Amino acid sequence: MSSTERERFLAGVHVGVLAVDGTGAGGAPLAVPVWYAYRPGGLVTVLTGRDSVKTRRIRAAGRFTLCVQQEQPPCRYVSVAGPVVAIEDRIDPDERAALAHRYLPPATVRSYLAATAEQLVADVAVRMRPERWLSADFTAIAEQLREAPPTASEGVSRPPSGPAGPA
Repeated sequence: MSSTERERFLAGVHVGVLAVDGTGAGGAPLAVPVWYAYRPGGLVTVLTGRDSVKTRRIRAAGRFTLCVQQEQPPCRYVSVAGPVVAIEDRIDPDERAALAHRYLPPATVRSYLAATAEQLVADVAVRMRPERWLSADFTAIAEQLREAPPTASEGVSRPPSGPAGPA
């Protein structure tokens, strides 16, 4: 993907998988699904629990990676990594509401915000500056495969019609 394409893709609505280094020697990386916000040219923002394992590891590492993908074929993804530039203790209610509107059906946003109001004081806003980008878009390959006639070697093999295994 071009720079513009990957930034536009990242700005789309996807559940991201946030990955951050493990702690200590032999600590496995943590990889968890998250809601996030991003505008082209800006910072990646994740709202998460102040005392969560995720936040503790992000504070220790000072950076994280976020990977997002298109759920339906053809496969497309963007992975972005970079340093944390801010961890803000105060959650902006408008920013939290915008994130809920981004991910939830309109009819459920108000109830969700009311039911999770404690997150305004229990969460932090983590902001990351994208530095390293990886992306792939397999749309062209998928189109080529749709247009190519099947060959004899692509035939579907059928299992034998008799009983399987020894008799």
